[in-house]
Amino acid sequence: MKRIPLYLVPLFAMSLFTHLAFSQKVGSTSMQFLKVMPCARATAMGDAYSVLASGAEAVFWNPAGLAQIEENEVSLTYLTWIFDTRQVAAAFAKSLGSAGAAGLQVQYIDFGEIEEALWSSPYRDDVTYPGLTGRTFRPYAILVGLTYAKQLTEKFSTGLTVKYAHESLYNGEMVNAVQSTGDSDNVKTWANGLMFDLGIWYDTGFRSIRLGASVQNFGADVNYARESNPVPLSLRVGIAADLVGTNALLASSEDSRVVVAFDLFQPNDYTQQAHAGVEYEFDGIVAFRAGYKFNYDADGLTAGVGVNQTLSGIHLSVDYSYGSLAYNLGSVQRISIGAGF
Repeated sequence: MKRIPLYLVPLFAMSLFTHLAFSQKVGSTSMQFLKVMPCARATAMGDAYSVLASGAEAVFWNPAGLAQIEENEVSLTYLTWIFDTRQVAAAFAKSLGSAGAAGLQVQYIDFGEIEEALWSSPYRDDVTYPGLTGRTFRPYAILVGLTYAKQLTEKFSTGLTVKYAHESLYNGEMVNAVQSTGDSDNVKTWANGLMFDLGIWYDTGFRSIRLGASVQNFGADVNYARESNPVPLSLRVGIAADLVGTNALLASSEDSRVVVAFDLFQPNDYTQQAHAGVEYEFDGIVAFRAGYKFNYDADGLTAGVGVNQTLSGIHLSVDYSYGSLAYNLGSVQRISIGAGF
């Protein structure tokens, strides 16, 4: 009996996971911060990054891309989101030689300060905003993850991430909740979750065409108070290729490189979406990027720029991205700093 190639096992596992998870579509999910992705280069290209993710940044997008690392890398991203939300994401990746590569990620999300209001507070005509108690609270979330990746063949790699997330909606405290029946009970205002990401990456061998896929946030439902809700599970499947550059599809160039990428994105709480992006890089020093996110309620056009330089043997990169938001929500901006040594 012919044996199944080892590198196909992750693909079969991914197919099984997605079949079980997406067989019943869910209308809403918890821990929405998991949808807000870091890394300025990736988001400038419209999140079309399942193939291009490599090194330390791969731990956020496709763990299989971590296997491409040849040195130690550090990545740090700061972003501003809607309604005073801020996020910091840091990653460290290390090559283990023939044993593969390992990575660590930490994310912290600050949802800003919110004024507390209670239904039980007395109504007063002389108060502009009745119900306010004068107190404030600060919701937050934190995520820690470990990633391992390995090249199974010269053209195929796979990776796995295990991550723990904690989200607090009210200062991590218990609150007394009144039910419609009039009964009350102390309930928790936070939730914890253990999740897994699984990724694969494949070089087709035809010019610069590469394929990638990842399942993110595969885990059990999380509980807030008495409610149980799924986490935002998602599937990314993408393709990328160089149009201009060495071994490119359209034109050969030693100084310039143009890469295009396209991802299909399937969340468990929305219809299928798509991401497209393009990057022009000159002499490996400066890069200009643009992208678009299709079938989104608010997201759409993205753009950004990046600069790379080597100083004293350390490879440094600084990237910036801008994303437009609809409905007068403004924009989201990210800045990432990376170092390889």
